[in-house]
Amino acid sequence: MRKTVLAATLAVAALAPASAGAHVTLQPNTTTAGGYTRLDVRVPTERDDASTNKVEVQFPDGFAGVSYEPVPGWSAKVATKKLTTPVQTDDGPITEGVDTITWTADSKQDALPPGAFQDFGLSLKIPDKPTKLTFKALQTYSDGQVVRWIGAEGSDHPAPIVTTTAAAAATATPAATQAAAAAPASAKADDASGNGLAIAALIVGALGLLVGVAAFATRRRSRVAA
Repeated sequence: MRKTVLAATLAVAALAPASAGAHVTLQPNTTTAGGYTRLDVRVPTERDDASTNKVEVQFPDGFAGVSYEPVPGWSAKVATKKLTTPVQTDDGPITEGVDTITWTADSKQDALPPGAFQDFGLSLKIPDKPTKLTFKALQTYSDGQVVRWIGAEGSDHPAPIVTTTAAAAATATPAATQAAAAAPASAKADDASGNGLAIAALIVGALGLLVGVAAFATRRRSRVAA
């Protein structure tokens, strides 16, 4: 009897970490501020006696437009809201943005069964300011239970969070800077060396010409004297 109880306890303990980590999340959870990217809303079905048939994701302010990837067997509905701060574009300011996207299974057979998960893809432009973006999510099960993923980090039901960072500045390395500085100096040295060789060649040529003229004059005087 004790062995049976111990085995059951160990089995529950082994399953606990996996269950605790099976939250609704956004993948990846880090990206660059101000850029266009893809994010996936990853939804696992944690229960073993019900299926997930609806997922609603609430967007933080600043998303003027979002495209979603069609998922077979699921319908998506986008709701909008007035932006607190208009998004400036080349065509003028945008004052309305995405509020929520809700995915709903078309039938019982299309719902996410126990042990399954689904990625709901998004294509969107991340706001320019580096920050932590919180996407609250509501997960509805086939028996009507709604799990609210809206808590703080570390809570039982944390909201999905994406951390955005500033784009890395393109800066030259010290080695590259030294090489760039050395290049002109090397070119100048080569030019100076080339000029010196040219001058030396001219001098040698002139000396050779003088020697030739002198030899010719000597031979001519010898013939006259003879």
